[in-house]
Amino acid sequence: MADASAADEVLALALDLIARPSVTPDDAGCQASISRRLAAAGFRCESLRFGDVDNLWAVHGSEGPTLVLLGHTDVVPPGPREAWSSDPFVPEIRNGVLYGRGAADMKGSVAAFVVALERFVAAHPDHPGRVALLVTSDEEGDAVDGVRQVAEVFRKRGERIDWCITGEPSSKATLGDLLRVGRRGTLSATLNVIGVQGHVAYPEKARNPIHLAMPALSELAARRWDDGFETFPPTSLQISNIHSGTGANNVIPGELQALFNLRFNPNWRAEQLERECEDVLRRHGLDYTIRWHRGGEPFYTPEGPLRAAARSVLGRYCGRAPEESTGGGTSDARFIAPLGAQCIEIGPVNASIHKVDENVSVSDLQRLPELYRELIERMLLD
Repeated sequence: MADASAADEVLALALDLIARPSVTPDDAGCQASISRRLAAAGFRCESLRFGDVDNLWAVHGSEGPTLVLLGHTDVVPPGPREAWSSDPFVPEIRNGVLYGRGAADMKGSVAAFVVALERFVAAHPDHPGRVALLVTSDEEGDAVDGVRQVAEVFRKRGERIDWCITGEPSSKATLGDLLRVGRRGTLSATLNVIGVQGHVAYPEKARNPIHLAMPALSELAARRWDDGFETFPPTSLQISNIHSGTGANNVIPGELQALFNLRFNPNWRAEQLERECEDVLRRHGLDYTIRWHRGGEPFYTPEGPLRAAARSVLGRYCGRAPEESTGGGTSDARFIAPLGAQCIEIGPVNASIHKVDENVSVSDLQRLPELYRELIERMLLD
């Protein structure tokens, strides 16, 4: 049962945050509002701005192990507003459900983080260790000037992070039914295959990049990269776009562009996959250029105090042991894990994220602060 005053506070803060149209990378004042609250609670708040991106680092405590709550204040664009049942940036509660862009992903969790932190330090002002909040306005975008940059600052400072809880919407059907204990890495490629343009009636005078590229792309797409890793699924390569041609049916094109992405498990590192892919391209004799984007390496939190505490807490909220998963896309935890932190993800139901009429159950939202607070207490006080 949620504490009544905490339930009111988290709902009020979530309404305030959702009403701010913080489409990536615009924070729209969310972090300033959060910073004022946490500073009043005794946190040391630091704004770290890179380019157009705002990042907030708020810390309470002075020494000992550090637990970080990780989130983002930016949201994806709402799309056509007329498709929504109500304005995406005018939060509305209907039949016990809060609607608005960011309600589930992830302003609800951020609001719950803030209330949980306020309650924790009020109850334990001299707690051991450090507890912190890190939020960015660049999670839904390119994720270049957000937590990736902050992690570099932390690395240079020697900033210690022992445990990290990300508030991404991880639950499937009921709050707490899934505990995410890792994520796959992501590697994207923009491949340009060079040919020679010509008339289709004289193929001997041209080099068709479509014909040249297809065997190599087919080999990459058909390859079984591995058999998985512990709870991770096998590595997968997906071709997401192919473009070539002038629009005329009698012209052999001079160039082909293909986009593909690999989601990979800890059997691989990004540079290994790049070499493997380029070996295939060269073996097929392609004249090509390729641009790689390393979105993040995979991370995995093995069995230990953080997973055990989360399993116990979520079991009470859900009524059964949570599924422990490494599925889904990516999260900013991929930049925190390389600092040596154990990382898990716990948040509300994800059925509506990035969709029209994004929403979160009000009762789930009101229970989140106590869930997060209990996890903080388990890690820092037990």
